[in-house]
Amino acid sequence: MSTLFDLSFFVTVPFWALMIFAPTWRWTRTIISSPWIVLAPLVVWAIVAVPVLGAMWSLVTSPSLDAITAAVADPAVLTALWAQIIAWDLFLGRWIYLDSRERHIHPLLMGPLLVGTILLSPIAFPVYLLVREFAARSQVGSSAVAQADPVGTQTP
Repeated sequence: MSTLFDLSFFVTVPFWALMIFAPTWRWTRTIISSPWIVLAPLVVWAIVAVPVLGAMWSLVTSPSLDAITAAVADPAVLTALWAQIIAWDLFLGRWIYLDSRERHIHPLLMGPLLVGTILLSPIAFPVYLLVREFAARSQVGSSAVAQADPVGTQTP
């Protein structure tokens, strides 16, 4: 079970590496554009979850803190939960990467945010939304200046 636990993350590393270390490479966007990149950790999830599906089903249909605490004592349930979290983080990181490229947010800013998404996506996601908002405002300000002075003759 330990191997599958580790594998659920390691199968995502190439995708994270592309987004963080090669964000402007044309193949990065092509690869990351596919939502199928999250399939690898979901395969690990399926391998682990199918044998314990009954236990997991009762957790999601009648959730309670005590039941979830008891269930995660089972390495299979915990590994399935981990693989699901890893798949979600990659899906979220993929969206952040693609959105930031469309908005021309600098990769040196996005690299640490994507690392933050791997480590603590509930914090990194709202931080990215703030960055996204500031980027949109600065682009609107730049557009307004360019429209007011289309030939660049304005003096400071």
